[in-house]
Amino acid sequence: MSSRTSATLAGLALAVLTAGCADPEADRVSLVSTPQPPASSPLPSLTVVPPPSPMLSSGPVKHPFPMATSLTDPMATAAPLTTTGPPRFFVSARTPLTRFPGQSKTAVFTPVPPAVHNAETGAFIANIPLPPGIAGSWHLAAAARDNRTFAIAGWTGSTNPSIRFFLVHLDENGRPEQPVALTPTDPDDLTLVHDLALSADGTRLAYSTPLIGGGAKISVLDVATGRRRDWKTMTHPMVSGLSWAPDGRSLAYVLGGRAIALLDLTAPDGATSRIIKAATGALPMESLAYTPDGSALIYATGHTVERIPLAGGPAQVLARPELPPDASLSLRFSVDGTGEHLLYVHGWRAYHADLADGAVTSVPITVHERPGEGNSPRATW
Repeated sequence: MSSRTSATLAGLALAVLTAGCADPEADRVSLVSTPQPPASSPLPSLTVVPPPSPMLSSGPVKHPFPMATSLTDPMATAAPLTTTGPPRFFVSARTPLTRFPGQSKTAVFTPVPPAVHNAETGAFIANIPLPPGIAGSWHLAAAARDNRTFAIAGWTGSTNPSIRFFLVHLDENGRPEQPVALTPTDPDDLTLVHDLALSADGTRLAYSTPLIGGGAKISVLDVATGRRRDWKTMTHPMVSGLSWAPDGRSLAYVLGGRAIALLDLTAPDGATSRIIKAATGALPMESLAYTPDGSALIYATGHTVERIPLAGGPAQVLARPELPPDASLSLRFSVDGTGEHLLYVHGWRAYHADLADGAVTSVPITVHERPGEGNSPRATW
């Protein structure tokens, strides 16, 4: 197995083990963006240095490519895609299947495609077609609020493995149209991606990645032009739970599973970030979702789903799903465009939590290719 393949498939486990190292208790987290390239009318550059973390080396973060600055306006302020009611479909995505034939120490990888499912029954509707150069899905997908537009992470194969993104739109019967590959103008080394989020208007894709040597990066990609803007933090090795504000002016995210923060995209330097809530117990946080009016965030502490107003005030418990003892300590979920329906997966079942009354129902996830094999899928609506 090549070292690049090993890094891709093993990196996620390493990131999870180290995610709790940084301290989120500071009042403010600074994401640092690189200076803008020279131009006739230069944009202001950020010179603030993030506070040192005792858990990380003070040495510089190394990255194979410079931080991208070609996207001067990272906001997503076009008209949001229309929400038509409760979700009718969800998309599942898996990592490649891995096996070691005989006594071999060399892994054999079998790519599998992402799939569309009936939201009410979990039944398989269709495999999602893949753009050229993508062999199968990676286990990340993000939905726009219309329940028809999805961004998906694809895997390029074991020869030269990397992760690439593409968009797909579903028709009214859940049948996928031809995928549209997203091609960044700035090179990036995508062998491990922690999370994806598609803006409400479908024009921007945010994703988070680790940095070699420590720290993490948030990137915003213009899906039409491929231009990208990056920010980095040296105080946390993992950024997850990305969620766009409905007005496209800010991004919410989770720092190392221990704090919820907001990145203000309206700042001239694009690097204003503040802590909304820090974890108070041992249970981690993983996913976030804005409410449709943008006034609050939905998150989970362990398996307890709560809502916290951004203007301040106590958190409100929305649901307490009961998961089996072997479930992850954190809850990875997706909330639909109405803000009323929450989706999470355990094993090969999709669970639907009604956020109005906390009731939870589940359905089996059926797929056409290699059902029940490999790791369980992730799902989004």
